[in-house]
Amino acid sequence: MNDIDSSLRIEAARPQHAAVLLSLVRDLARFEKLEHQVVATEEQIRDELAASRPVIEALIAWDGAEAVGFALYFHNFSTFLGRRGLYLEDLYVVPSARRRGIGRALIAHLASIAVARRCGRFEWAVLDWNERAIDFYRSIGAELLPDWRICRVTGDALGRLGQDGTIHNR
Repeated sequence: MNDIDSSLRIEAARPQHAAVLLSLVRDLARFEKLEHQVVATEEQIRDELAASRPVIEALIAWDGAEAVGFALYFHNFSTFLGRRGLYLEDLYVVPSARRRGIGRALIAHLASIAVARRCGRFEWAVLDWNERAIDFYRSIGAELLPDWRICRVTGDALGRLGQDGTIHNR
């Protein structure tokens, strides 16, 4: 737990927080005009958080009993460094709680986790139109990598590609 001020705190998300986390994810998706893409369920999030080897972890920022932000993250691996890294999938603070240092506190909390876990990197992506976020990330020392682009395969294309890659034993 990391106290920001007397009423604000950051805690690790637990399975019982799945509904709260999903609500914040939907808020983020509305902000990004991508709500139609949210198909995650409370049960899926609860199951991931409760797994014996969870794929995801999350932090929730609380103002008293109200959840006002979250950071969802997981580990990746750098073959060049030979070490795992921490990847921030989503960071969001509700509009009414912005400009109070909550986003910075969530990022700093994640950085401390990365250091404690001996991660070689702490990375995330940002939408190119989100200038406020880009400015914020630069202000905390993040470097935007101009030579990298995110590649994604989903839906039918993923199914086709997966079928093409299947090796059949004879």
